[in-house]
Amino acid sequence: MASVPIYPCKRAVYRGAGEDGAAIDWERCEAVELTDTVTGKPVKEQTSVQACWSPEWFHVRFICKDSHVVSRYRHKDDPLYEQDVVELFIDETGAGREYIELEVSPHNVVFDARIQNDGMKSITASDVAWDLAGLETTVTQDDEGQRIYDIAIPAVNFGNPPRAGGSWNVNFYRIDEDPQGLQEFQAWSPTGEVNYHIPSRFGKLVFEE
Repeated sequence: MASVPIYPCKRAVYRGAGEDGAAIDWERCEAVELTDTVTGKPVKEQTSVQACWSPEWFHVRFICKDSHVVSRYRHKDDPLYEQDVVELFIDETGAGREYIELEVSPHNVVFDARIQNDGMKSITASDVAWDLAGLETTVTQDDEGQRIYDIAIPAVNFGNPPRAGGSWNVNFYRIDEDPQGLQEFQAWSPTGEVNYHIPSRFGKLVFEE
């Protein structure tokens, strides 16, 4: 299988006094497109992802073409992965044994958990009771009807926080269901199968100034 991709994660530039997602100058952040997680081919409902960092925050933005929404869940840590959702996995040590799984639904419902993995492709434990401290998320729509997910994770959640020259292993995902009930599984770094929990397929995110 192809080598994993690398994302150059720029330091955030804020347009205003605050550090919320709406104030970020996203134009300086590289956008990557998600593809089919099995084949790596283009998807029906386009998804782009951007990320940036500061010493205090890690920011991610998903921009999703979304002509049909399937999302009945309304409560924290509901099984959002069964329907439409965007997902972010962060392995800050790169060992492939423990990582953060964060999901946000079209209705801005959050699922977060700390996952333990056998290092191959199987979950050995999932701590859903665990929560990301100070997590901020919003879901809005632009003039073209695209759904925009802004995620801001405080750096205090990481033992290896964002810093210039540092890196994490990460993957960005999306699940989208069409009107016929068929689900499309998307990924930044394709896994080769309908399984997002394959740490060896996580891409590398490198923190840059």
